[in-house]
Amino acid sequence: MSVSARSPSNMRPSTLHLPQGDWPTVLDCLCAHFPAISRDIWLQRMARERVLDAEGAPIGPAHAYRVGLRVHYFREVVAETPIPFLENVLYVDEHLLVADKPHFLPVMPAGEYVEQTLQARLAKRLGNADLVPLHRIDRHTAGLVLFSCNRQSRGLYQALFRERQMDKRYEALAPALPGLDFPLRRATRLAAGEPFFRMQEVAGTANTETRIEVAQQLGEHWLYGLYPVTGKKHQLRVHMAALGAPIVNDPFYPALSEGPDAPDDYSRPLKLLAQGLAFIDPLTGEPRHFESQLSLT
Repeated sequence: MSVSARSPSNMRPSTLHLPQGDWPTVLDCLCAHFPAISRDIWLQRMARERVLDAEGAPIGPAHAYRVGLRVHYFREVVAETPIPFLENVLYVDEHLLVADKPHFLPVMPAGEYVEQTLQARLAKRLGNADLVPLHRIDRHTAGLVLFSCNRQSRGLYQALFRERQMDKRYEALAPALPGLDFPLRRATRLAAGEPFFRMQEVAGTANTETRIEVAQQLGEHWLYGLYPVTGKKHQLRVHMAALGAPIVNDPFYPALSEGPDAPDDYSRPLKLLAQGLAFIDPLTGEPRHFESQLSLT
């Protein structure tokens, strides 16, 4: 039986190559390697065949430990909080899937989010454990996410992002900036800030670049078109805040108003949307263009 066939929601498993040690069983090794996960939880996972060997066969409590043994396991969060917004599949073929991600939904499993992620939902809907996002957007950001459906062609599409051959357009609702001339270019150096999940502009050679234009003037707030040349964490949010126009409902910039673990206020989504993706398809040579069906206004 394949690994994906035993997977909850057809999700891809995490993998651990067992480290050097003197444990009698795989179970003992897992308990030592992941001290935050209790022995009872590992036993429950094993009982539901969610701990597997390299061939996809179940590993039980008595399975003998062997250094280097490849163990697949499926991450779980007890009583994971449902996120009450639905994603929308805009396009799918044998190689690509384009989805509209709602605000608050993470792209990939991390921390307290496993099943309530875009990747998990789409893998379950399509029955395809090979779905892998080709890029990411923040959990607080809505809009387009491009997935690879086929591992054979994945590298060709990943190269579009790595080699900056993917044109990305975002929209943001933020305070008006009548004193600046648009379009403008913001190129600065970003580095880790405080706390650890924030970024900040620092002195030094620029490692980020965003082109910013005004799409629509809406009184005290304007709708901006943002075109990132680079793709650093929180780049657009930091650049807009640094210009004096922090994106509406941004809890991190310019000042921290809530931490990453604060309960979500669904009435105040971050007004940032991944609105458009355009590229030349590396398989066909044809131009491809996708636009989000979501709106900030």
